[in-house]
Amino acid sequence: MQASRRRDRSSMSNTLHYQPVQKLGAYSFPQFQHFGEDSSYNNSSNGGNSCSIQIYHDQYCTLESSPLSVNYLSFSPGESPMSQQESQTSQSYPTEPRLSPDTNYGSPISGSCITEDVNDFRHKLKELETEMLGPDLDILATYNNTLPSNSIASPYIDNWRQMMEAIPRGDLKKVLIACAKAMSNNDLLTAQWLISELRQLVSVSGEPIQRLAAYMLEGLVARLASSGSSIYKSLRCKEPASFELLSYMHILYEVCPYFKFGYMSANGAIAEAMKDENRVHIIDFQIGQGSQWITLIQAFAARPGGPPHIRITGMDDSTSSYARGGGLNIVGRKLSKLAQTFKVPFEFHSAAMSGCEVQLENLGIRPGEALAVNFAFMLHHMPDESVSTENHRDRVFRLVKSLNPKVVTLVEQESNTNTAAFFPRFLEALDYYTAMFESIDATLPRERRERISVEQHCLARDVVNIIACEGTERVERHELLGKWKSRFRMAGFSPYPLSSLVNATIKTLLQNYCTKYRLEERDGALYLGWLNRDLVASCAWK
Repeated sequence: MQASRRRDRSSMSNTLHYQPVQKLGAYSFPQFQHFGEDSSYNNSSNGGNSCSIQIYHDQYCTLESSPLSVNYLSFSPGESPMSQQESQTSQSYPTEPRLSPDTNYGSPISGSCITEDVNDFRHKLKELETEMLGPDLDILATYNNTLPSNSIASPYIDNWRQMMEAIPRGDLKKVLIACAKAMSNNDLLTAQWLISELRQLVSVSGEPIQRLAAYMLEGLVARLASSGSSIYKSLRCKEPASFELLSYMHILYEVCPYFKFGYMSANGAIAEAMKDENRVHIIDFQIGQGSQWITLIQAFAARPGGPPHIRITGMDDSTSSYARGGGLNIVGRKLSKLAQTFKVPFEFHSAAMSGCEVQLENLGIRPGEALAVNFAFMLHHMPDESVSTENHRDRVFRLVKSLNPKVVTLVEQESNTNTAAFFPRFLEALDYYTAMFESIDATLPRERRERISVEQHCLARDVVNIIACEGTERVERHELLGKWKSRFRMAGFSPYPLSSLVNATIKTLLQNYCTKYRLEERDGALYLGWLNRDLVASCAWK
C-alpha cells in the first residue's frame, strides 16, 4: 500500500483541503480546513500538500500471538487485537500510535475517542465542526448552505458526523464499515484513526459482533500494512496440535447444523440416484475425515434387497491431513471397518491431492459402476478465471461431465466473495459471519474456552483471508448458488431434483437446534439460513 496519498479536488468557490492529523480534545481526526475564494488546491508534484505516512519495520503479532516481522504503518501497536484479547480479554491496548518524527504532524492520534458524557460529546462535536469548517462558519447548516448541492464536501462532512456519533455509542458495525470504506478510498489517516478506536471496542469473549469485529480488525490491520498474505500464511502454519484442531472441528460440526445439513442433503440425493444400482463409485473431491459417508453406508446396509458394492475415491488437502494426524489411509481404515460391521462390500481408493491437481487417471474409473461425484464445501477454494487462465473450477466441471455421472452433489456457503471488490466483499463478509457468530452464540456459552478456539481456528482464518488477501493468496472465494448453477449448465449438466424425503429429514434434524434456523426449498435447491440470511445451499445435478 502506498505510504502517501493525494486527493484530487475540483475547483470551486469553497475548497476543502485535506490536512494532516491534529488533536482536538479527546478526539483525533484528519482535519478539513476551510479556505477563501482565492484558495485553490494544487495537486502537482511541486504544489499540493500530500499526507505522508512513515513506514516502520517492527514485530506484528498474529491471532496466535506469534510475532511476525512485517512492514506496518505507524498506527499499529506491537500486538494484534486478538493476541491481546487472548492474553486476557479485559485488557486495553497498550501504547498510543506513533507518528514519524520526519512528518509535520501535530499531536499524535489519541488512544481513545470514547466520551461517556453526552453533553461533553456534543460539545466536542461542535468543536470538530468548527475546526473542520473554519472559524468563520459557526454551524454545519450554515456551511452546507454555502456549498453547491453537487459538492463533494457534504458527503465527507456527513460521514464524519456519523463516525463521531457511532464511536461513543459503541456501534461496531458502523465503525467497521467506515474503516473499510476509508481503506477502500485509500484514506489512510482516517483508517488508522478508526483502527485505534476499534481496538477499544472488540472482544473475543463478548457479544457476537464484538468477537467477529476482533477478527475483522485483524484483517483490516493486515491489509493496511500490506501484509495480509504473510499474516495469513503465519496463521496457517501456527495450527494447534492436530488432535486439538480435530476436536474444534468436531465441536463446530455438533453445535451448528451447517455440515450435517450439507452432508444429509447430498447423501439423500446419492441414495435416491443409486437405489437400483449394484456397484456404486463415489468420488469425493475433499473427503476430510470421511464423516459424510458414515450415514450413507448405514443407509445402504438397510436397503431392501441388500447393499450395493461401494467404492469411494477420496481426495484431500494438507489441512485435512494435518487435522487427521495422518494420510488418507486413516479414513480408508475407518470406513472399511464401518462397512465390515454393517456387512457392506467396500473399497477405498485414495488420491492425495487437491481438486486443482486432479486428472482423469487419478480417479480410477471402472466400467460397470454407477458414478456419483460429491463437491461439499470445497469448490470455493478452487480458483476460477478471475485468478488463473487455467480456470480450474470450470475445468473440473468439464472433466466430471465427461465421466457421465448419475448424480453430482454441490454444497457451498451462500456468499459472494469471489470477484467482488474489497469494500463490497467486506460488507458481504460482515453480514455473513455476523449470522454465523450469532448462531454459535445460541449454543456455546461465551465463557467456554472451546468457543474461542472454535471461532479462532475454524472461522477467523477465513475472515482474515477474505479481508486481507488478494490474488492467488485469497483462497476463500465463495459464489452464490446462482453462479454455481451457471457453471454447471455451461458444462452440460441439468438439475437433479432433491427428494421430498430429504427435505423432511432435514426438518427433523433442525428440531434439535435453535428455532432461528430456517430451511427453505426454492428453484430446485435447499437453503439453510439463520433468521433472514442464507448461509448454506445444496443442490444436485446430472
